[in-house]
This record gives sequence, structure tokens and C-alpha cells, in this order.
Amino acid sequence: MRLDSLSTLNYRNLAPFTLAFPAGVTGVFGENGAGKTNLLEAAYLALTGLTDVTRLEQLVQQGETEAYVRADLESGGSLSVQEVGLGRGRRQLKLDGVRVRTGDLPRGSAVWIRPEDSEMVFGSPSGRRAFLDSLLSRLSARYAEQLSRYDRTVSQRNAALRGGEEWAMHVWDESLVRLGSEIMLFRRRALVRLNELAAEANAALGSRKPLTLTLTESTTPESYAQDLAARRAEELARGSTVTGPHRDDLLLTLGDFPASEYASRGEGRTVALALRRAELELLAERFGERPVLLIDDFSAELDPVRRSFLLELAASVPQAIVTGTERAPGAALTLRAQSGRFTPDRSAVQDGSAVQDGLSLEDGAAAEDGTAVETELPPVAGVGA
Repeated sequence: MRLDSLSTLNYRNLAPFTLAFPAGVTGVFGENGAGKTNLLEAAYLALTGLTDVTRLEQLVQQGETEAYVRADLESGGSLSVQEVGLGRGRRQLKLDGVRVRTGDLPRGSAVWIRPEDSEMVFGSPSGRRAFLDSLLSRLSARYAEQLSRYDRTVSQRNAALRGGEEWAMHVWDESLVRLGSEIMLFRRRALVRLNELAAEANAALGSRKPLTLTLTESTTPESYAQDLAARRAEELARGSTVTGPHRDDLLLTLGDFPASEYASRGEGRTVALALRRAELELLAERFGERPVLLIDDFSAELDPVRRSFLLELAASVPQAIVTGTERAPGAALTLRAQSGRFTPDRSAVQDGSAVQDGLSLEDGAAAEDGTAVETELPPVAGVGA
């Protein structure tokens, strides 16, 4: 996988641009608030169609009503154009000009490593479930579909519980058990390989405590129906479904103890990095290509061993974009971030990789002095169309 170019319009604090990215490592450095994280967020959204913001309008620049991101992605020797239009509560995806759903985009296209990943270790079970479900949904289109159906069923069943409709529970229970059991079984199978890869990465990071991943389940496929019936009175009183894979946890054990309770901040960062490394390897195994790697703030809270691990990981994939408050060593292209714009670090510019004012040198277009000229960006993908 390789991100050939990225375009944005009205996205957060980013100035409109089209950036061309070479193979290898692109380093982006600048002060906090300069737009580095927003650049990676826009790239991840354009590559995968995914975002974890609660309201899509948060991604739209203040004073604007719509935003747009586009990725030209090279995969398997062919180039595809992926576009995402954003508006208030609306997201429209296009692949080569045709409207698609998120699952229609290349599912193994990117992995994003960020300092906030430590919350997977120290945060609530919902964060660890979100990591697991997001990864498995990208590995399997069927898992993504069954999980979506399960979530809708839980929501509808909860509404019936709040309305005291005990007579309707057998209808919802049948769907819940069928969908939930498939989800649990798929998680168990996938966790075998995920556990192996995470343990290997944790050891490679220098941890002297073995890492083990296990599922803490509120029920089993064999006992799901009986457990629902046994907790019926509790569910009616609470107005919510208390049994099923939506209540399970991914237990991260470091040595003999839960990492969420006993790991130091450094150990937690190591575990989080191990999970992301495992994610990258699983996607590469599933789709036969290594994803584009996005690394935010490569030096944040990291000692030299972990920092070296990240940089070596970036160098091991066909393409990586690495941000930080300092220059990433060994980068093929280095960009300086300032007020949402990205310009080449003149001390690191190499022939053929120059950009000016955050704009790529495309189709041979250049001013007489050799700097790039602005290319026209497409409209905002017809969000309201």
C-alpha cells in the first residue's frame, strides 16, 4: 500500500492542500497545534473511511458547513481514488467516483499509532472492545455486518426492556443469541493469532514481563440463551441488556497481573505499541500488503528503546508518515508544519520531492523559479447530494 497523494478542503485547521508522498518515511515536524495530528487524522479517514469523533461536524473547519478529504492510493499495482465528504451528521464515501460504504474501501490500508493508545490499556473495557471490534471488522466483512446487526438488536431490545415489554423478549433473544454467538466464536479464533503477534512485539520492545491477551466473557455461545433468561428480572429493572459480547472485555495481562491495574505508564505504552504492531501484522497477513503506517508524535513519553522500535517499524513498511516536535531521522521527505500548512524542510529536501506551501508538484506544473504551483481541488464530494 502507498498513499500517492492526499487532498483536504475545510478540514479542521488545515489549509487547503494536495500533498504528494514518496515511498519510505515522510517526517512531519512542528510545534504542538501546528496541524500534525490533523494531517494524520485526515489521511486515516481518507484511507479507511473511519473516524472516532462523536460528531462529524467536529471535523469541519469553523465557519464552513462541509469538508472533504481525498486519498490517491496505490495498491496491488493499481491506483484508486478514495473521497470522503463530511457535513453535519453526514458522511459520503466514493471509490473511483462511485458511492460506497466504509466496508467497500480497502480494509487493510492504514494503521494509526498515537499517544492516546495508552487508554486501550488503562481505560474502560469499551475502549479495548472498540480496538478489537474495529480490527476484526477490517479483517472480515462478515464480522462487521454481524456486529452491526447485533448492535441494532441490542438497541431495539433495550427499548423493549425500557417499555416493560417482557412478552417480546423471546423474539429479540433469538436474534441476539444467533448474532452474539457468532461474534464470540470469531473473536476467540482471531485472538489466537493476535495474542501471538502481540506477545512477540511486547518482547521485541524489551519487556521482561510476558503479555497475554484473553477474553473476559459475560456468557458463552452454549449458555447464552439460559443466561439471558436467568437475568430477565434484572434487565427489566435496569432497562438494558446486561449479557452478551457488548459487555465483554479484552483482558491484557502483563506477567501475572492485569495491565490496567498494575502496569506503569511506560509499560502501558509498550503494551499499546505491541497491540498496534500486532494489528499491522494481522492486516498484512490478511490482505497480502503492508498498510500505510501513520505515527503521531513518535517521541511522546518514549524512552530510546521504544522510540527506536517505532522508527524501525516505520522503516520496515513501504510507506510511513511520522510526526513529532522534532525531525524524524532517516526520512525520505521532511515537512515543517505551521498553522495547518506543510512546507519542505529546506535542509532535508531531496530532488524530486519538493513541495511548496503544502502543494504537490503535479503533472509537471511549476513556476519559473521551480516551486510548485497550486493545483485545483475538487468540490466537497456532494455531501448533500
